[in-house]
Amino acid sequence: MGVDFGRDHFDGALDELGLLAQSACLQPIARITCKRKAPDAALFVGTGKADEIKLLAQQTGATEVLFDQALSPAQQRNLERRLELPVNDRIFLILKIFAQRARSHEGKLQVELANLQYVSTRLVRRWSHLERQSGGIGMRGGPGEKQIELDKRIIGDAIKRTKERLDKVKKQRNTQRRQRDKRQTYNISLVGYTNAGKSTLFNALVKARAYAADQLFATLDTTTRQLYLGGSDGDVGRSVSLSDTVGFIRNLPHDLVDAFRATLQEAIDADLLIHVVDAANPEYPEQIAEVQRVLKEIGADKVPQLLVFNKFDALEMSQHIRHVSDSYEIDGQAIARVWVSAKTGHGIPALREQLARTVQEALGTEDNTVSDPRFASIEH
Repeated sequence: MGVDFGRDHFDGALDELGLLAQSACLQPIARITCKRKAPDAALFVGTGKADEIKLLAQQTGATEVLFDQALSPAQQRNLERRLELPVNDRIFLILKIFAQRARSHEGKLQVELANLQYVSTRLVRRWSHLERQSGGIGMRGGPGEKQIELDKRIIGDAIKRTKERLDKVKKQRNTQRRQRDKRQTYNISLVGYTNAGKSTLFNALVKARAYAADQLFATLDTTTRQLYLGGSDGDVGRSVSLSDTVGFIRNLPHDLVDAFRATLQEAIDADLLIHVVDAANPEYPEQIAEVQRVLKEIGADKVPQLLVFNKFDALEMSQHIRHVSDSYEIDGQAIARVWVSAKTGHGIPALREQLARTVQEALGTEDNTVSDPRFASIEH
């Protein structure tokens, strides 16, 4: 279910919501949209549209209703009562996928924190049937502590414990980062919209075996490898640190951004961001804008970027460009761009050359003072 409020980036076909549902092991069987000036306070879509959804669900045999927009706890509760079906929103889907895909200790902690923060807002009036009563001779009459109060306390304690454990992980990451800084390693992070091909590009560059799949949020855990950028004319090349990070998506929950801040710290502390774009997606300008928004939210918008337009092999012949390298304008600033296909290897040599040139330009003034041969200058 999608509601068009006249704002930008409305997904009229609900394609991305459908992909999210499939990534969460659900099967979309019907889609419906409507237009409104503002959300209905009680049901988000109004009584008429809610009844239409209920009828469609009965006709198709649907067992759950998913909304493309975020629902308030009250709206979700009211919809479930009226539709007599479980109702969830986009945020719930993303959290569910993250919970399924997290592999590392840090990733699991971050998903657990985001889930706890989400659930903590969904307790209102959902537990009245579990209210604990106290009364009788010698005791105060009336209701005692309600189950909701107990649940809130338990969740609050769990959030506190999880944050403390994440702080420990963050300290460990900071220690590793300081060690890299001591070795004067140039840090590069891959960022981009989910399913843009970051992990496939990561594997192509460093010959790694990081998990990559044609699905949303295939990778959640940050992976870091050394990338060797060879020199020319017999010069010694340079090794840099390359990190693959979690992908972004439209309306990424703020709690999830906060929970994954330790992972996203790799992007914040990077010397260069490789912004990977799915060139075959007709909505790539909106996806670029969304990535820029999240980068600004986490404080990484000032880090230099190199644009990589991936999936060149999926473009129509009429869309093919003459030059592998050119530039693309973002917010009035021209940014170097390289066209590649991480799947076939097209453009990868040009990307490596561009990276070597970018690193050389960034560290050119330091080359005379570095004795480690890995950081010797590169001539082009």
